[in-house]
Amino acid sequence: MHATEVTFATFNVSMEAQNYLPAGEPGDGAVLAKLLETDTQPQIRNIAHIIQLARPDVLLLNEFDYIQQPEKGIKAFIHNYLNKAQGEAEAIDYPYFYYSTVNTGQPSPYDLDNDGVASGSGADAWGFGFYPGQYGMVLLSKYPIDTAKVRTFQHFKWKDMPNFMPTKKADGSPWYSKEAWAEFPLSSKSHWDIPLTIDGAKVHVLASHPTPPVFDGEENRNGIRNHDEIRFWADYLTPANSGYIYDDNAKKGGLAKDARFVLLGDQNSSADGEGDAFNSAISSLYQHPRVNNSLPPQSKGGAEHTPDNPKAAFHTAGWRMRADYVLPSKAGWQVLESGVFWPQKSDPLYSLVGSRGASSDHRMVWVKLALSAE
Repeated sequence: MHATEVTFATFNVSMEAQNYLPAGEPGDGAVLAKLLETDTQPQIRNIAHIIQLARPDVLLLNEFDYIQQPEKGIKAFIHNYLNKAQGEAEAIDYPYFYYSTVNTGQPSPYDLDNDGVASGSGADAWGFGFYPGQYGMVLLSKYPIDTAKVRTFQHFKWKDMPNFMPTKKADGSPWYSKEAWAEFPLSSKSHWDIPLTIDGAKVHVLASHPTPPVFDGEENRNGIRNHDEIRFWADYLTPANSGYIYDDNAKKGGLAKDARFVLLGDQNSSADGEGDAFNSAISSLYQHPRVNNSLPPQSKGGAEHTPDNPKAAFHTAGWRMRADYVLPSKAGWQVLESGVFWPQKSDPLYSLVGSRGASSDHRMVWVKLALSAE
């Protein structure tokens, strides 16, 4: 009897309104919904083509705008793009999906960027964004999702994380007002623990998309938030450190010490020490005793893109960094294969990733696993 093989993937698809609008236009959730009504948008067709070629069984889409009605959002994407063969690839279907609200674009009443104006938008939203649900997330799955047991952490307060990294003004005083800090969510989008059932085995998909650690000032407020958003998962996986955590239903604690999991998402931070993030959080997560990092995904296209950088084969974004991760647990899995979908220039498929406008500035990252005994 062969062990069940499951491919998990993460893909930041840039399917948010501003990707499709002239520079400076804020957009809203209706922009993507309109493009999903037909099967003709070339960038979205290329994204569907990549998904059909890689054929993951479980796929996290980062930067897929929150559209409340699935018929206008994720179901339309599945029906009009994934269910239709792109190029030489075969159509693919995902009978199960999960998505929920996120903090990006959710207006706050405070001047979070300290520019003298509380705009409620952009950097004054609870997560950077110009409309609620911008840069949202969706999980697609060929396996049933136990939606009743999903844990979301959208509203976990940053102040409730022990030893949070403080954000300070030049004079050493707190960057955020007392009123803002009392309400400030840790997660710029959300953190999700989504249980799947795969051949009778329970698998926890841990999904997130921490804020980019840039687009701020000397105070480094986004770099600090990125660090603590990633640290949240390291604590979640560590029973001795997870007691402070509570979900949006007020259930406390982290992941059981023997649970099988796969952590997915664009973490906007490099375990290889590149980029602008505080690398300590991603390092502690990547090197976590429960995480199997034995076969880091790589590509020939990434190596070719930056030939003078020995780490380039592991890059997952066109802007030359490893940012996106598929991290399985040591418990319950055997790692079989992994990769980054990044063809070389000589490959006929290179056109799918050959420019920013072809698909996304990120590449799909995948890991193929075999279910093993707990």
